Amino acid sequence: MKQSLRGLLATTLMAFLVVGCAMQPPSVVDRVPAEDPGQLLSQAEQQAPEQAAKTRLEAANILARQGERDRAFETADGIEESLLSEADRVRWALLLSELARALNEPRAVLRATQVLDDELPMQANQQKTLAERQRWAREALDQPSAVSIALPELEGQTVRRIVVALPESGPLSSVANTIATAMRQHHEVKGGNVELSFLDASRYTLDELYDRAQQMNSQLIIGPLDKDQVTQLEQRDSVPLPTLALNYGSSDSNQAQRLFQYGLSAEDEARQAARRAWQDGHRQMSMMVPDNDWGRRVGEAFWNEWQSQGGEITNAVRYNPDSSVSNAVQTALNVSGERARLSNIDALFLLALPEYARQVPPTMDYYYAPNLPIYATSHLHEGRLQTRLDQDLNDVVFMDIPWQIPDAAVGGEEALPFASTYQTLRDESDASMFRLMAMGVDAYELATRFSNLGAMNGLKGSTGTLYLSDDGRIHRELPWAKFQNGVPSPILIPNLNDSDE
Repeated sequence: MKQSLRGLLATTLMAFLVVGCAMQPPSVVDRVPAEDPGQLLSQAEQQAPEQAAKTRLEAANILARQGERDRAFETADGIEESLLSEADRVRWALLLSELARALNEPRAVLRATQVLDDELPMQANQQKTLAERQRWAREALDQPSAVSIALPELEGQTVRRIVVALPESGPLSSVANTIATAMRQHHEVKGGNVELSFLDASRYTLDELYDRAQQMNSQLIIGPLDKDQVTQLEQRDSVPLPTLALNYGSSDSNQAQRLFQYGLSAEDEARQAARRAWQDGHRQMSMMVPDNDWGRRVGEAFWNEWQSQGGEITNAVRYNPDSSVSNAVQTALNVSGERARLSNIDALFLLALPEYARQVPPTMDYYYAPNLPIYATSHLHEGRLQTRLDQDLNDVVFMDIPWQIPDAAVGGEEALPFASTYQTLRDESDASMFRLMAMGVDAYELATRFSNLGAMNGLKGSTGTLYLSDDGRIHRELPWAKFQNGVPSPILIPNLNDSDE
């Protein structure tokens, strides 16, 4: 059984019920013998960020030589390459791109081959190898247009004039204000020659916003934030100015020229969870999502991604977030006679907010399923240290943005993307709004790269590693963490169903 503070809660959870209904279809093990890369990874946890990155690179190389390809990839992919020397960055790029190509991970190949844009000193055969792998990744992602054609009006220019169009009143004004504040702070920290101007999107129609932005001689516009407005834009043939919308439209794809879309997509996280669970060897999963529109959308994203890989959803439960957890878990785990029946379930996908999520593992303990792996999205993590409350999430594996889990993501705050801005905003912001702050920083960084769209691919951002799809939608890959003693901790070994015994 897991060692946690769940026992008392587990014994009291059986009192009352929740109605769960079926959704319609739409250890780390301590090993430290000599020459074991695990010893290097343990050492890296105690080292300064630069040395830790180099140590993890050595461990990844050893793992690759030993034929442990999955572990080698996981280790190399978790390295913050900007901390490496130029020579080691080339070594890292060659290793990660080779492993990612073998494991059919084109996004990781694109990330690794970004070193080609940095003009690092390398041999001709190394450059050729990386270029070939980059071409493969672009073809695999069907991205040749997105990463190779520049916006004609910005080609060869430096982005210096940006208009931000966000609502200052209405239901989205609080979110907009948080994002705008982060942009202003990041702009101030970075300095430079970018002119950042703001328009109140609640006062104008979309066409009026574009007219005013053009009158201000803006090179591009950030916004809108409203999902309906983004949907209207993506159904056009083109938009008047290069545009970075801060949401995703409802259409299957974006057809408008010059329109790009970026946001904190829970659907992206669900798809990433499905890929990770499959990579970790799971094939039959149960899932629990809220019985609301958000749960439906995210649940369908997980379901579709999981099935596309060949996985099977054996149970799917939509729960009432305001009710107790017991019956939902009973349904998800085939409980019979107060014992979970897991013959056709090897992991659980959980979409839940913190208060509800903290009740799920103790309930699973009660039904004799303490070792069933749980994969979750960022939504169960409040973003601040709450060890007493989060003890009940021990052993749950989840993803979050780097700015919310700096130790697990990059080995510490000083190694975070845009660390100076992080320090400024962390001291001033509410933890519940911090992901939006990080979104504002990444939106600013994306906008400044509009003259070179290829520079968006593989961008190590505050909200994750960013990738540009061929229809202009920007997607995120997030780092993973695991609650241990109530604290988000790094995952160094991808076999998450190893027990910690």
